[in-house]
Amino acid sequence: MDQSNQPISPPASPATRAAAFSVHVFTAMGAGIALIALLEAVREHWAAMFAWLGLALVVDALDGPIARRMDVVRVQPNWSGEVLDLVVDFVTYVFVPAYAITASGLLLPLAAPILGAGVAISGALYFADRRMKTSDNHFRGFPALWNAAAFYLFLLHLRPWLSSLLVAALIVLTFVPFNVLHPFRVVRMRGLTLSLIGIWAVLAIVALASDFAVSAPVTIGLCAIAIYIVASDAAIRIVRSFKA
Repeated sequence: MDQSNQPISPPASPATRAAAFSVHVFTAMGAGIALIALLEAVREHWAAMFAWLGLALVVDALDGPIARRMDVVRVQPNWSGEVLDLVVDFVTYVFVPAYAITASGLLLPLAAPILGAGVAISGALYFADRRMKTSDNHFRGFPALWNAAAFYLFLLHLRPWLSSLLVAALIVLTFVPFNVLHPFRVVRMRGLTLSLIGIWAVLAIVALASDFAVSAPVTIGLCAIAIYIVASDAAIRIVRSFKA
């Protein structure tokens, strides 16, 4: 086709460009939220830290759909929303949680700084991996959700040796090619997944409001939903293999 016959999009107006850039500012707010979360972590206000990280999750969930709706890639081509998103995600999903995991006293004292560094290093490598998502929008390997991992360490408050072992296992699983459900982008059973995410959010708020002093049903509910997110794809594949 002759490219001269293709329609050319009119240049965006200043107002449209400003609106598109505001989406990048909204995404970048996650970095500011991460700093506040880190300050709370330094003060050992762990529930407050997770509350701020939860707010960062909300920003991360909203900025993508807004950017696509406003066609930010076309309107603001000089700013990479993808790079910005990865930068913010690293500090909210990996770096601040790595500090919390290291400084919380939940791990063995000698192992804590080594494992904390392992979290940061493996998380950085994961975010640089071009294979981090599969063609059907699953995560490949443990998806560096160290904010969630830290949340469960505080929730379960296991013996330090067991918590240390679990953190080490997750570091290794970062590089193991198994699929983990993306709660928002995987089409299969999306209705069930989103319903469970809503329940998880309510239970997580209850846990934070009570400073993790929750009843067994709340803990069981939170753990069951985590198992669904991590293991549902593997379970479905196993069932299909038997049917085949």
